[in-house]
Amino acid sequence: MKDYFIPTEEIRREHEAMKSRFIATLAPAFSIDEARAFMAKIKKEFADASHNVPVYIIGGGNTVTEYFSDDGEPSGTAGKPALSVLRGSGLGDVVLVITRYFGGTLLGTGGLVKAYTESAQLVVNQVKRGKRTPVHVAEMNIPYNLLERLRLLVIKHHGSIVSEEYAEDVKIKLQVRQEAFESFQSDLRELSAGKVQAKVIESKEEIIPDE
Repeated sequence: MKDYFIPTEEIRREHEAMKSRFIATLAPAFSIDEARAFMAKIKKEFADASHNVPVYIIGGGNTVTEYFSDDGEPSGTAGKPALSVLRGSGLGDVVLVITRYFGGTLLGTGGLVKAYTESAQLVVNQVKRGKRTPVHVAEMNIPYNLLERLRLLVIKHHGSIVSEEYAEDVKIKLQVRQEAFESFQSDLRELSAGKVQAKVIESKEEIIPDE
């Protein structure tokens, strides 16, 4: 599956347009049920708002499920422009609700599209991102005299050490991107003169923070 960016946090930003208050809240969501639960939570939090406009993209790359609603705003002026911003952001597994408190001045069709677009852009541009990426989790035993060099090797291949257990040797559990694993394994053999090899114990997808 093609990897893609996802938000790694919930984020909220607010701005005003012609006395109307717009509050955009964005979060990760890995299923339609999660997205719906988030939408319900925001609607409950802002139950007195004029509108709570929901949008989500579940999945990423070539396989996505999309949804938007104008929540009572004129058709095409709220959810659709917000979804367009999400589509252009490169994000997947993302849900966004834009809350509006009407300020007494009509924005008109163009004004609404502009306001909802800007609200979506505020959170999309500022949210921290990661990539849902295939990784291998592997284990090995390594002599103490090679431990520091192994740690540097893991960093070189953009991996991470999950745990270290100290006995006669050090038992290491680590995580490395699948695409980098063979290169890591080759460097490990060179480091240990062929005596140490990492054994894959699990393959999964992990959220890797964008650097």
